Amino acid sequence: MVESFWNKLKKPIFVLAPMANVTDVAFRRLIAKYGKPDVTWTEFVSCDGLMSKGREHLLIDLAYDESERPIVAQIFGSKPENFFKTAQLLKEMGFDGIDINMGCPDKNVEKQGAGANMMKNPKLAQEVILATKEGSGGLPVSVKTRIGYSKNMLSEWLPVLFETKLAAITVHARTRKEMSLVPARWEHLKEAVEIRDAFDNSSNKTLILGNGDVKNLTEAYQRVEETGCDGVMIGRGVFGNPWVFNREMIGKEVSVQQKLKVMIEHTYLFEKLLTAHKDFNIMKKHYKAYVNGFDNAKELRIELMENAVDASAVEKITNEFIAKNF
Repeated sequence: MVESFWNKLKKPIFVLAPMANVTDVAFRRLIAKYGKPDVTWTEFVSCDGLMSKGREHLLIDLAYDESERPIVAQIFGSKPENFFKTAQLLKEMGFDGIDINMGCPDKNVEKQGAGANMMKNPKLAQEVILATKEGSGGLPVSVKTRIGYSKNMLSEWLPVLFETKLAAITVHARTRKEMSLVPARWEHLKEAVEIRDAFDNSSNKTLILGNGDVKNLTEAYQRVEETGCDGVMIGRGVFGNPWVFNREMIGKEVSVQQKLKVMIEHTYLFEKLLTAHKDFNIMKKHYKAYVNGFDNAKELRIELMENAVDASAVEKITNEFIAKNF
């Protein structure tokens, strides 16, 4: 068996969250350039979809660049046989690890018995994990989940996962019911670590990563200190901030001009890699994040929302704004 990349990482481990139509190959390549995380996750992809005639349309979500390694593919579903076959495919594609989503609250995902719904079916959750491990050819398997479905159930749920000897578990510090409507409750990460250590305190124990409301590395280090977790997954903190994982940038500000130049670079990358597969308007959620918190930002934001049709238009609009304001 190939040694897990997880064993080679220095703690604390800071990783990029999987976010649909956000952390695509274009944005991840930019993040790898400006502030590489210790581990990168793809967007999540359906096992059932990958095992169907529609596979070709989904493979773009599994595209990656060598600069992103170690790169983990995140998958979801509820059929063990499709997890087994998908794991074989991911091994062939050269991924460094496989992560199973057991926390997504999306109703369409849950209808399939997948995502957060897995917390209601621990037996199936174990079957899915073991099928993935069997098909993975030795790749490490991890899970991203929540503290519970409608209430905290870590004391029952985590041991179910630990029994399968996962490499890592990312715990989002909210229940499925809470979605993201309340602040993340990081005290439960300390509880998760205590449950893990009581179950297995060996050198090869499952790593515990925390997730929820962490905006930067300063906060990430604080959360590790408070809870004893092995690392932190950052999601929304990366919006408009591909430098978020750059340890050399802690406490430093990126100039508005630099941020806008990188926004243009991001747009050209998206156009080059993804416009044949995805709607260009996906970029507009990024523009809202890049163009924020400085004088006349609203003016530029409105212009981009109305007239950003391709990368050259974005470059022209942005450069005219820079010339006028700086």
